[in-house]
Amino acid sequence: MVKPNRAISEHGIVGDMETAALVAQDGTLDYLCWPALDSPTVFAELLDEKRGGAFSIAPQLVEPRRLQLYVPETNVLITRWMADGGSAEVLDLMPHPDARVHPGNTARCILRRISVTRGTILFKIRCAPCFDYAREIPNISTIDGGVKFTGKDLTMHLFASIPLTANDGAAEATFELSVGKTAWFTLGGEDLTIPDDAMLSAEIVETTAAWRSWAGKATYRGRWREQVLRSALALKLLTSRQHGSIAAAATFSLPEAIGAGRNWDYRATWIRDASFTVYAFMRLGFLEEAQHFGRWAGQRVMASDADHPLRIMYAIDGSEAKDEEELPHLSGYAGSRPVRIGNGASVQTQLDIFGELMDSVYLSNKYGEAISHNGWEHVRNLVEYVIEHWQKPDAGIWEMRSEPRHFLHSRLMCWVALDRAIRLAKKRSLPAPIVRWAECRDAINADVWENFRHPEDGYFVQERGGKELDAALLMMPLVRFVSSTDPVWLKTLDAIGEQLCDDGLVYRYRVTDGLEGDEGAFTTCTFWYAECLARAGRLDAAQLTLAKGMRYSNTLGLFAEEQDVRGRQLGNFPQALTHLAFISAAFFTDRRLDPSHRPNWQP
Repeated sequence: MVKPNRAISEHGIVGDMETAALVAQDGTLDYLCWPALDSPTVFAELLDEKRGGAFSIAPQLVEPRRLQLYVPETNVLITRWMADGGSAEVLDLMPHPDARVHPGNTARCILRRISVTRGTILFKIRCAPCFDYAREIPNISTIDGGVKFTGKDLTMHLFASIPLTANDGAAEATFELSVGKTAWFTLGGEDLTIPDDAMLSAEIVETTAAWRSWAGKATYRGRWREQVLRSALALKLLTSRQHGSIAAAATFSLPEAIGAGRNWDYRATWIRDASFTVYAFMRLGFLEEAQHFGRWAGQRVMASDADHPLRIMYAIDGSEAKDEEELPHLSGYAGSRPVRIGNGASVQTQLDIFGELMDSVYLSNKYGEAISHNGWEHVRNLVEYVIEHWQKPDAGIWEMRSEPRHFLHSRLMCWVALDRAIRLAKKRSLPAPIVRWAECRDAINADVWENFRHPEDGYFVQERGGKELDAALLMMPLVRFVSSTDPVWLKTLDAIGEQLCDDGLVYRYRVTDGLEGDEGAFTTCTFWYAECLARAGRLDAAQLTLAKGMRYSNTLGLFAEEQDVRGRQLGNFPQALTHLAFISAAFFTDRRLDPSHRPNWQP
């Protein structure tokens, strides 16, 4: 295995709800797409240490201890170096949109401010962007107060409070700072102009205030509140301020297995995340975000028809997700090739998405805005599609790139689609063939109970006629298909604990999925498992699983998609679905431990 220069877990994230950057514990900004989250990279050293490009800040200290933290209840990141010879820190942020309100202060940028807290320290900085997924080294030229990087389709400005030199495609500087002194850098598009100290100070103060104002709307006051709030703040960074959609993760092609081909692009919005997103934001009191996402999902429904059915994922702006493409010039994280952008799974058939979508529509209508007449007509069309197709095989929730199969989870979510549509029609007195829908819903229920059980042991299994388990079965009580204390379900829960769990690590399945490399533990499933334990009344086990699961975050409380057998982070980062599942598990477990924390609304 090739050892990466910086581990996935050794990063924090900053952003402005249009794009996001990763900053490593050594002060290097080694991942950024610009101007949008799904644009080509400007820095991608995380994926190729030689070609990718990075913006490094390096204090010349002997064996410093490195620490990262967020300014409490914000997405303002501080990276610290502590050594015998001195200590320093860099504050990283992207100005919050609400902080870009002053004349001459409306351009988006990354702001990096260096401070010395002890001693006098020599710093070396190097900003070497590589545009278009490291396929283009931009020209560099000196401008007043900084440098300009010019590429074929992108121009960026870097301004600084200290002199910069242009050297071999990079902006560089070496300088000393003593206690109480600062240096700053701003990097943005060609509309960025040279700022002054007062403007930058105002952006820092107002960005901090804006994030705290948003976090202050959280109504959750239960256990693990700090971690829950950090998850909410991470989710907010992945949420498009303009569109309301939420990216599955900030990154692409960070591997699920080192050195193998399990490398996917997660900078898109999955319909599957719809109900999880609406539910999590509503549970925490962020109703505006839940409704904005619900409207985005509703627009996808309105745009679908028989010729253009609902897709499993969309670009952040709601257009079609990009085709999958390999970037052979990039070596990949820890040598994990191929590096991919776009996602070929976008053309798969995954029947479960209709259930997740309908669950979010139901929740949004129950606790938010009522569905329109035209919207309901489109929903009816989707329900008819489910009735016509629910018995067909598909690729399933895990997007297996093998022959389609009859997955229980897909059947389950088809049942959810019909169940929620029936509930909504009754609640809003909407026109619908409820009797026919109910007959189909009940037929799916019977199919699951009759054909998706282990032939000897009786618990639920991954696919029709099979014997293997699947952690996606953990959704069965969460969507209220089966009682959380039903004897058959408890058998299933016990079997999952015995066969798919390993000391808080939960694997999605143990079957061959047609891909090279070993399957890592899936962090989301750890929290689904914890919530199922809590719903079954096994509160001690639920709390312990939650405690172990939280330790799989990094020091900042951020979760990647998976872990290896040592609990080290793998996969794209930070992973929205994991943070959503953690919020749900923490919320429900806390409510079971202390019923006085029960919210005013019920799912």
